[in-house]
Amino acid sequence: MKPFFLRGLSLQYRLLLAVLFCLALVLLNDKLAPARAMLTTLVSPIQYLAAMPSALLDNLSRNLATRQTLLAENDALHQQQLLISERLQRLEHLEQENQRLRTLLDSPTRQDSRRMVAEVMSVDQDPFKHLVLIDKGSRQGVYVGQPVLDGKGVVGQVVEVGQTTSRILLISDLTHAIPVRVARNDVRAVAHGSGRTDLLELSHVAMNTDIEVGDWLNTSGLGGRFPEGYPVARVTEVERTEGQTFAIVRAEPSADLDRLRYLLLLWTEEAPE
Repeated sequence: MKPFFLRGLSLQYRLLLAVLFCLALVLLNDKLAPARAMLTTLVSPIQYLAAMPSALLDNLSRNLATRQTLLAENDALHQQQLLISERLQRLEHLEQENQRLRTLLDSPTRQDSRRMVAEVMSVDQDPFKHLVLIDKGSRQGVYVGQPVLDGKGVVGQVVEVGQTTSRILLISDLTHAIPVRVARNDVRAVAHGSGRTDLLELSHVAMNTDIEVGDWLNTSGLGGRFPEGYPVARVTEVERTEGQTFAIVRAEPSADLDRLRYLLLLWTEEAPE
């Protein structure tokens, strides 16, 4: 590459040429403006292309951060909804109980039980078994026989516990039975699973039992497995056939047994230490 100044020129002459060149650029600055604008226009697409990868990466990182934030907020809201639903279920029962027992000033107060939110990992593929797998196990204190709820009512109970996972037997399973009580009049019965997620059956209900379509069935607390007062099902059909010993009573579970995702584990007084 040839030098800007010739080697034969003296330093003073070189300095003079540089000063004159700078003065010329200063004097011609306005006249060179269109040329600079044209060069800027020609170079701008290259600048956009050079900046594009950085802009794409920035947008992608912002989108990923926003998605992660929304997912975290969604999970937190689901857990909060479950906790609030459980409190509302207890409150409804306590209000009914308070009306019957408000004259008993020395009655013991109920203490809130320990609760934990779990997520359904999978559903058993056996059509004759209604089981789901959750992401909580013995490390979190889960135990066999532990009652499980969703946002609307009783789901079932824990039947198998591993270190980090557990299996839940749904109330709709043919082998499951749960003591219930009619919220309207405290009539007690036992609700059995039918093998269908949308149907429970009440066994050995006498023909003259005061139970009607639309009655809500809550846990009775008998047997010590399920705490008292949580919604189980709503009566949808009552058949009283003349000559039969027992009426046929069918009910629809309160919980969404076919759309389970988040569940609530309860610790009762009978929970192992």
